[in-house]
Amino acid sequence: MMKKRIKCWIAVGLALLFCLPAAAENQIPFDVNAKSAVLMDWNTGTVLYSKNADQALPPASVTKVMTLLLIMESIDSGNLPLDEAVSVSEYAASMGGSQVFLEPGETMTAEEMLKCVIIASANDAAVALAEKVAGSEEAFVARMNERAAELGMHNTHFENVTGLDDDTTNHMTSAYDIALMSRELLNHPKILEYSGIWMDTIRGGEFGLTNTNRLIRFYPGATGLKTGSTSKAKFCISATAQREGLHLIAVIMGSDTRDTRNEAAKTLLDWGFANYSVYNHTDETEGSASVIGGVQNTCRGDAGTYSVLLPKGKQKAVTVEHIYYENIPAPVHAGDTIGIVRYYLEGEILTEKPILSGEDVERIGFAELFLRMFGIYLMK
Repeated sequence: MMKKRIKCWIAVGLALLFCLPAAAENQIPFDVNAKSAVLMDWNTGTVLYSKNADQALPPASVTKVMTLLLIMESIDSGNLPLDEAVSVSEYAASMGGSQVFLEPGETMTAEEMLKCVIIASANDAAVALAEKVAGSEEAFVARMNERAAELGMHNTHFENVTGLDDDTTNHMTSAYDIALMSRELLNHPKILEYSGIWMDTIRGGEFGLTNTNRLIRFYPGATGLKTGSTSKAKFCISATAQREGLHLIAVIMGSDTRDTRNEAAKTLLDWGFANYSVYNHTDETEGSASVIGGVQNTCRGDAGTYSVLLPKGKQKAVTVEHIYYENIPAPVHAGDTIGIVRYYLEGEILTEKPILSGEDVERIGFAELFLRMFGIYLMK
């Protein structure tokens, strides 16, 4: 009986010995003081850390990430020039919370109002811009929900453009959904131009703006993006930062204080920068595909660019292999697939991409074929 017990404990000990390393690899390396959180790589969309990532919660002014996305899409499409005058309605001027105290009938350029929303989180400017773009806040909110669905934000429903939630019933989103819309917003470079400003002025220098995101001043590499707080939502942030080509999005929801929220965001960003880096490769293919029956015998290829998020220090372990098809019949058109390129990490395939023709190769005509054969004859 005693021998059986000893054998049993030995078996359990061995099982624990072999299971612990695997378990450690899957453990979240730390916790953050927030109801939910996400750390996402902007370039690839890879989620590096998550805590209750899909839990729907009130987002406060982080709502304005979607508001700004629609406004930037309107600006970039040419429907709202930056220098266009935007008039303030009585409704827009009535917004409480963070504001720049717009008066009914006051006008500002779209660019000035955009800065008010991004830097100072101005609710009145957000509503004024939404009315300019869609005609009314209600119409703009409908677009916000449509855009959220397009981006795959499955735990989101907007009721206004500001995030004010005293009168809302189901104004909710999740940390993961915030990361998704933040990633999309970062495709508009003008946002980072403004969200990286610490202090600015409007009204000809008469009214000062101070960024609600303190990380812009105190966190190395911070680029934006949006803070928010209400009694329902507590303290939230979508914080973005960039170092050595790695651009991260840290989302924190439901922290108890502003400082707790900021520390949580910094913890996520610090961990991301310490453990990950981006491998970028612009393909400069060596060699070419062989072509038969063409005005030339080869065709140069182009595999474009490739980016992948890797654990820190693994970039030099990536190898690239080009495999060209042989005897491709002419004609060959630019953009045709003429081979494949494979990327390996320590012998394992990361991805496989087509090599596309970078040029046209026409079929050789009879006259040119005759001249080519005649030239070969003369050289004998």
